Amino acid sequence: MTAEKVEAAAGHRALAGVPPIPLVIAGTLSVQFGGALAFTLFDEVGAAGATLLRLLLSALMLLALARPSLRGRSRSDMKLAAAFGVNLGVMNICFYEAISRLPLGIAVTIEFLGPIVVAGALAHKASHWLWVFMAGLGVLLLAAPWTESANLDSTGLAFAACAAFAWGTYIILSQRLVKRFKAGDGIAIASVVGTALVLVPGIVSGGSQLLNPSVLLVGLGVALLSSAIPFTTESEAMRRMPARVFSTLMSLEPAVAAMVGLIVLGQGLSAVELVAIGLVTLASIGVMRSADFAPPVEAAIEA
Repeated sequence: MTAEKVEAAAGHRALAGVPPIPLVIAGTLSVQFGGALAFTLFDEVGAAGATLLRLLLSALMLLALARPSLRGRSRSDMKLAAAFGVNLGVMNICFYEAISRLPLGIAVTIEFLGPIVVAGALAHKASHWLWVFMAGLGVLLLAAPWTESANLDSTGLAFAACAAFAWGTYIILSQRLVKRFKAGDGIAIASVVGTALVLVPGIVSGGSQLLNPSVLLVGLGVALLSSAIPFTTESEAMRRMPARVFSTLMSLEPAVAAMVGLIVLGQGLSAVELVAIGLVTLASIGVMRSADFAPPVEAAIEA
């Protein structure tokens, strides 16, 4: 058994006695607290700098654990990993640029439109598009283009929409990646590509502050909360529960993000915004349950 298999098996044994639902909830909370922690870096290194720290430190951890080999890989395999890496970089930098301008709960809600649309499309049923319409209505209420005051930042909305598109593409690419690479290898290679993609904007944004020990420590916390912890808990949960149940629990992310934004960042939301987030959450639960579709964890998981 390889070293990475031993490490993975040890991790799964450590969580074997924990029920899967608390594992998913823990992973969801970890991701959103990671986003809130990243927000605290924006004044120091900007959104692009925070993205670079998250991807770079996550890539180093994944490379150390997976130790991927490029030997024997076909050109098509490497193109797929590179495309996934580009998508990973775009998704992360757009999301961080969005939450630097929008409340966390709103940015996550808009981003969630990506997997909802993909789930509806993959279901091949016209009825599923009713859920997509409900999600679109919720996002429209958030953007409120008909109002003349108190509008959300238009640039932030554009970045959130870009993140939503990237997340939808992420789902499609990850389903291909899991068939080509063993556990951890594909995402480790892709993380290097994603890091390279944001390297220049990250350095321009963060400058010498990227080497500040306190900034690096917070960046490590972001990488752990946003990548390492949720991957560990959610991958174990996915092994022990149906995809439909996992998807339903993951659909609570917009609501959890709104709660974390309020508690950690003091980002209050209006009644209309809460209704809009509720619509998107309900639409996500509906389409995910009926489509038997699971948003993938940030790695190729080997059963």
